[in-house]
Amino acid sequence: MQQDIYNHQTAGVQQLETSKVLRNTYALLAMTLLFSAMTAGISMAVGVPHGLSLVFSIGALLLIWLVLPRTANSGAGIAVVFAFTGLLGASLGPILNHYLATANGGMIVTQALGGTALVFFTLSAYVLTTRKDFSFMGGFLMVGMVVAVVGMVGMFVASLFGVDVSLFHLGFSMLIVLLMSGFILYDTSRIINGGETNYIMATTSLYLSIYNLFVSLLHILGVMSDE
Repeated sequence: MQQDIYNHQTAGVQQLETSKVLRNTYALLAMTLLFSAMTAGISMAVGVPHGLSLVFSIGALLLIWLVLPRTANSGAGIAVVFAFTGLLGASLGPILNHYLATANGGMIVTQALGGTALVFFTLSAYVLTTRKDFSFMGGFLMVGMVVAVVGMVGMFVASLFGVDVSLFHLGFSMLIVLLMSGFILYDTSRIINGGETNYIMATTSLYLSIYNLFVSLLHILGVMSDE
């Protein structure tokens, strides 16, 4: 009887902790998305060039690779997440200006935003409702990311030799959409099942999935609009 009571109390505490991590994750995610939208708007307004956009992206990656792991358990980690998302938001400026300058640019950007929101909320709601454990997807997603990185490097090298990689780029974008959808399922599942207890790291993972999903949908819709 005492063991049953102890198990029940332990389960209750774990559920409260999980709910706290989930609330904090979504609150921080919402704030960082708004912040990155602001930096993207500023970047568009001042006309940030593609070269500087690349520097922003590299800087953001260095932050999450080198700085965030050391600060994720402190208040400084929140500042790092805002710096990271702000840089990635600013890096979107040239991309968004490019699409908005085309005939159907406004519609493409709107559809990409709507599609990203639809995918994220649908997949998140599914996991939160069913509480299904998607931890089994971890290995497949890692393999997929390796394939994506190899493909990206291959496209870059091929483009240096003047090879037309537009078709491969389209396929790459579709692969990223599938991978990011899988990561949304995987990361949300880890939060609600206690696999991820740090809301700063959880926010970073979900933000990256949303960011890459949006950029990939932009490219796919842009190609489809040209046809």
